[in-house]
Amino acid sequence: MLPMALSTAFTEMFGIRHPIALAPMGGSAGGALAAAVSNGGGLGLLGGGAGDRDWLDRELPLVAAATTEPWGVGFQSWAVDPGTVQAALRRRPAAVMLSFGDPRSFAGLVRQAGVPLIIQVTDLEEARQALDEGANVIVAQGTEAGGHGARRGWSTLPFTPAVVDLAAPVPVLAAGGIADGRGVAAALALGAAGALVGTRFQATAEALAGPETKKAIVEGHGEDTERSSVLDIARGSSWPLEYTGRTLGHPFLDRWRDREADLIADPDAGRAYQQGVANGDLPPEPVWAGQAIDLIHDLPSAADLVGLLAAQAEEALARASGRAPGRAAPAATRPRA
Repeated sequence: MLPMALSTAFTEMFGIRHPIALAPMGGSAGGALAAAVSNGGGLGLLGGGAGDRDWLDRELPLVAAATTEPWGVGFQSWAVDPGTVQAALRRRPAAVMLSFGDPRSFAGLVRQAGVPLIIQVTDLEEARQALDEGANVIVAQGTEAGGHGARRGWSTLPFTPAVVDLAAPVPVLAAGGIADGRGVAAALALGAAGALVGTRFQATAEALAGPETKKAIVEGHGEDTERSSVLDIARGSSWPLEYTGRTLGHPFLDRWRDREADLIADPDAGRAYQQGVANGDLPPEPVWAGQAIDLIHDLPSAADLVGLLAAQAEEALARASGRAPGRAAPAATRPRA
């Protein structure tokens, strides 16, 4: 039985069935995963990251060929160049999402193309800037999120309604710590028009993450994750230090925790990291993971997962309102943006 569609301003904007979007995780949210989420009734967002043109040239045609439903692409504002954004726009995505950094160099390009603009924010100052840049949707990312986010940001629970109040009537998606339908329901109850989900979709059949990464997520615990810049510094990544990465535990973290300045000043540390990876003493990549991984126990198809999250959200909202699952809520209580 298909879950009842939870209609919000977000689902109506894109003509999709469920208020669920795929976080555009760089290196993991490829064409197959984005298409599967869209085919499942959500909005799949390709992880364009810093704008690797070879990767995009491979993955953009894959998503376009694998779905007739709306899909989009996400980029890191601090790292991508305008030419790459323009190239992606020529593929006619249904949305472009910008995260982490000043979006002003790209927002105009997206608006001129007539494509809905999604901007992810980590504090209220960024939310105000997103509104000034004409964002059609704002993603309120809490610090529980896996991967990169604000070093000293808000948690998802208080941040989401604060952004909802600031942005109205622009729809808001909640992000960070959402790994099952109860989290989606909570986002709707907080006034959001849906949820942006990352780590849960990384643990799916279509995600580009390797088997060991998926296994670590399924077996990991939220208390084992932490937010730090240590692994970015060690890997020679250019990520701005204000955006730390939440990962599972790592030997290099244990060695350099809370010593980022010392790590930056040590010319031998990066070489030691690379040598450790080459020798097999260190994992080849960090395991980016959010605090909700205790709720992840399997590796389903992403399309099936979208429907499951929607059904769980409907059930949670039904319990909260005292009605039977599957029975339509009165119009005044249906989730709206």
